[in-house]
Amino acid sequence: MFNATIEYEKISDLLDSIDVLVDECKLQTSENGLAIRAVDPANVGMADASLHASECKEFEASDGVLGIDLDKLTNSVEMGSQGDLIHLELDQETRKLTIKVDGLSYTLALIDPDSIREEPDIPELDLPAEVTIEGSQLNRGIQAADMVGDHTTLLFNDEAEEFEINAEGDTDDVDYTVKSDEMIDYTAGEAGNLCSQLSISNRSIRPSRKLQRSSSSWVNRSQSRFTSQRTVGWT
Repeated sequence: MFNATIEYEKISDLLDSIDVLVDECKLQTSENGLAIRAVDPANVGMADASLHASECKEFEASDGVLGIDLDKLTNSVEMGSQGDLIHLELDQETRKLTIKVDGLSYTLALIDPDSIREEPDIPELDLPAEVTIEGSQLNRGIQAADMVGDHTTLLFNDEAEEFEINAEGDTDDVDYTVKSDEMIDYTAGEAGNLCSQLSISNRSIRPSRKLQRSSSSWVNRSQSRFTSQRTVGWT
């Protein structure tokens, strides 16, 4: 059983956090809310998103797993706009999900969950260095880096207590610095650089207008975590 009425902004944020990584996912339903966990095919980025039942206008669900085509579900939700309510209802017999918004109704055939890649385990990483900044600051640094190169380097400078986003191209380079008094919070540590593909960084913060704050944690190039907190409250 699954029947919910959710504000457009909240369901859109939930889906945006996942469809930047994968085309299909398993949507976990329970009386407590919705949860999605997915990793991209290259095992570079992972998303763990949830929406609590209390954040929905109406919510009724039992424990279950729905196989979702994210492109189709996202496109149907995008028929709405800010301020709209999105109604989702599962037909148990046909295994189809009906999405209703602003007078429009769309019926989505579900995918067999067993045909979708297994959900990843959340790794336990020892991450002593952590930086939390505004989403707009991260967006600005990544967009600037995108103008000159295909890769970006994230660096926490322990001595200067600064967070840096750097990129180098064939002829040009970009350096963006966030000083300690401009951060929301930070924990210093001997972290070293975190070098990541710029395309991944851009995709991970694609819903830039909705991103409120960003947190980056790392030890070295092999152990890192990027989390973002949006209006629905997820990590």
